[in-house]
Amino acid sequence: MIVGDLLDLDDLAIRLAWGTPELLARQVAGISSTDLQDPARYLQPGELVLTGLVWWQPADGSGALRFATALRSAGVAALLAGEGTHGSVPDSLVDACRTHGIPLLAVPAGVSFRAVTDRVYLRLWGDLRAGAQDAAAIPDAVRRELTELMHAGSAPGEVLAHAVGRLGVPDCSLVTAGGRHVATTALPVPPAAGRGDGGLPVGPQDGSPFDGWRLRPHLREASAEPLLQGLAELLAPLAARAHAEAATRRRAGGQLLAALAGDGPADLAEPLAACGLTPGCPPAVPAPRTGAGAGTQGLVAVAARIDHGPAGGVRDDDTPPGWAAHALAEALDQLAAPYTAGTDPAGRAAALVAAPAEAVAERLRKARPALQARLTGRRTLRIGVGPAAPPVAEPLRAALVQARYLLDGSAGPVASAAELDSLAGLLRGIPPEVTAAFHTRLLAPLAAHDRENGVSLLGTLAVFLDHDGSWARTAESLHIHVNTVHYRIRRIEELTGRNLARLQDRLDLRTALLCTPAR
Repeated sequence: MIVGDLLDLDDLAIRLAWGTPELLARQVAGISSTDLQDPARYLQPGELVLTGLVWWQPADGSGALRFATALRSAGVAALLAGEGTHGSVPDSLVDACRTHGIPLLAVPAGVSFRAVTDRVYLRLWGDLRAGAQDAAAIPDAVRRELTELMHAGSAPGEVLAHAVGRLGVPDCSLVTAGGRHVATTALPVPPAAGRGDGGLPVGPQDGSPFDGWRLRPHLREASAEPLLQGLAELLAPLAARAHAEAATRRRAGGQLLAALAGDGPADLAEPLAACGLTPGCPPAVPAPRTGAGAGTQGLVAVAARIDHGPAGGVRDDDTPPGWAAHALAEALDQLAAPYTAGTDPAGRAAALVAAPAEAVAERLRKARPALQARLTGRRTLRIGVGPAAPPVAEPLRAALVQARYLLDGSAGPVASAAELDSLAGLLRGIPPEVTAAFHTRLLAPLAAHDRENGVSLLGTLAVFLDHDGSWARTAESLHIHVNTVHYRIRRIEELTGRNLARLQDRLDLRTALLCTPAR
């Protein structure tokens, strides 16, 4: 596909605002939408860029030039400017595109960006399939009908139902790698069709075990295999469209997470708007009336990571960082809520979800087994769910920090901030090297004593603290005289320099016991 092909789509009525024949012959690699003033780092070479011109202000004489400069640095193929916000394409933007040699096309106010994106990806996928024989088994009439349905923006379920009915193949389901059902032609779905493994690949597959669609027939019939193979290839535009929408959400999420990653105050207005959220106003959700009216729910922070090996360490050489983002995006997609996801150099993915925190944690626990099944070897998917926070910079930063803390220190594969309600839970997020050093610093004298004597002062200390400092109950539990307990406690105080009559010293020694290194 080339840029000039957009002008031939009569139903979209896209017009040329500026461009030369040579520039209109540029090859198109994809499409992205943005309303950031400087979107360069979120764009890929050869992409079409859709903008609603929300960033443009008539009083800002250099705004259009800065925007065009960013597009040129990213190497985009062309700019498509929507006329819905300002009524027409500003002359300053035309001049800026002319200066930087960027083809500029005008999208009429009545044309949705979704329609433009769909047509572009349908055309791109059609180009990839040109000359291919994978769908040769599909009759021409059925192929045309399905193509028309997809061009009309029909839902995957409608397209799949029409295909199964016209081709006479067994009932089928479209499922994601994580087992989420995109569409099915019959309920109940057989258990085998509910898993993301197996099936025929549909649409783009990027190599991650958590990405891509599959066509799963509910019954396998050898006679239907050629038709099913052709159908999987023919349905690829549906997956490509979903893939593009997910990429747009992740790009918007990356902008928001990048804004939160800065050290100083962050202006979240643009990145929140790109995610479809309003700054300073948490999304409202239904809540039981308790006399105070309906409640509100903010954004829930989530973090994910792929661990490798018996020690649970991250191995970037074995596990591409993008895998964590794909796994998290697939799991969050099952919430049917807007999400943002991105990766960091440590191979972790972070996200913000507009849903109640309890619902997020519960759904992630249900989704994780299917995702874990996609991992080979000793890799393990871990997820941390932070608390809800209003869409304001500092609370969101704090929520992300908590999600990553839970990710690093959780005892189970999915940990929620609601579970962070004990000292033991708090300590799990501290690096083991630090907790081991704290344990040694406070309790090494007791450990040395126990190695040389037949009496366990460490055991006595643990039982004494477990019984809230009760001499009698400690003696009863250890089956010794209470005077012996008094003697041992005095010895513990001498060796540690702590006074067990003081609450602070008890807390320090209790913490040191909880920091006992795992063997």
